[in-house]
Amino acid sequence: MKLNIRAQQPHTDLQPGTSQDGDLKVPSSDRVTRDLSTRVPRSLHLQVPDQPRPHPKRLRQRRRRLLIKKMPAAVAIGTNGSSETFLRPGPRALDSHWVSLHRSQQERKRVMREACAKYRASSSRRAITPRHVSRIFVEDRHRVLYCEVPKAGCSNWKRVLMVLAGLASSTADIQHNTVHYGSALRRLDTFDRQGILHRLSTYTKMLFVREPFERLVSAFRDKFEHPNSYYHPVFGKAILARYRANASREALRTGSGVRFPEFVQYLLDVHRPVGMDIHWDHVSRLCSPCLIDYDFVGKFESMEVDANFFLRLIHAPRNLTFPRFKDRHSQEARTTARITHRYFAQLSALQRQRAYDFYYMDYLMFNYSRPFADLH
Repeated sequence: MKLNIRAQQPHTDLQPGTSQDGDLKVPSSDRVTRDLSTRVPRSLHLQVPDQPRPHPKRLRQRRRRLLIKKMPAAVAIGTNGSSETFLRPGPRALDSHWVSLHRSQQERKRVMREACAKYRASSSRRAITPRHVSRIFVEDRHRVLYCEVPKAGCSNWKRVLMVLAGLASSTADIQHNTVHYGSALRRLDTFDRQGILHRLSTYTKMLFVREPFERLVSAFRDKFEHPNSYYHPVFGKAILARYRANASREALRTGSGVRFPEFVQYLLDVHRPVGMDIHWDHVSRLCSPCLIDYDFVGKFESMEVDANFFLRLIHAPRNLTFPRFKDRHSQEARTTARITHRYFAQLSALQRQRAYDFYYMDYLMFNYSRPFADLH
């Protein structure tokens, strides 16, 4: 059974403990993983007698979030903190495109939830800890939570969040080091328990994913085929010492020159000489999608369409679109399926199968096809 093969992979998730361990016990009435439709009235305009009328701003925010969950045939949504309205396109080509994008979101979330129900049924009963939300960035003005998946457009997404937050006027003005080493954006785990649960329950939660083998090759090219003052001495030296017979003194001194088969040996070794890294860790561990009910699931392969659709849904400024530029090594071609196949051709059939097993949950949850015909 596939499940038995995957169960052999090392798993370092923190186990849920008591409240003294930092667990965030979500009350049953506020479960993050529940279906929003079970608690939403059929019409947001219905006024219940003898009940206090919701504050207009909160009602607008609630409507905006519900749009992603359940989009009616025609709707006008008030913008966050504004009396303006955002109108869906008319019943023509644009309207059809909008509906198609919405249906795509519904299908992606359905596939993800079914995979979770089948293979990670116990996850929904676990308590959310700060570790589960440590990769989630917060943008309070538009009430957005973004789970960072490295090598899936995360640098440009953080630029977009900074513009949304009013920290920059344009994504083009934000340098790489500012994005990754600055403290402009807060992570969700820096809030207290109440702040974490409040945002998980009321903000729009989104993540973007990428074909797992393609993401892995992209990470390898970025970290090991270019000078790097961290990955070469920390990962490269350990990999070369363990997996290269008769490695030269220079290679062992610098950690440079790691080959892709050696990198994959490290990845698949349950006793790997140096730990896991976010750039090639599973999305299912980075973002805990079986525990946190994400409202929007985008894909790197359709980044421009998905990203700009999301920006319209949250009522981002009309002039803000997802940037197209390549963040690092801009003169080098992006990692494509063809380039990925060239790297994986260096591996044996068994290594390719084991790598597929390693990322199996990501392939399953995000509905990616098997990249090689001989995989099972």
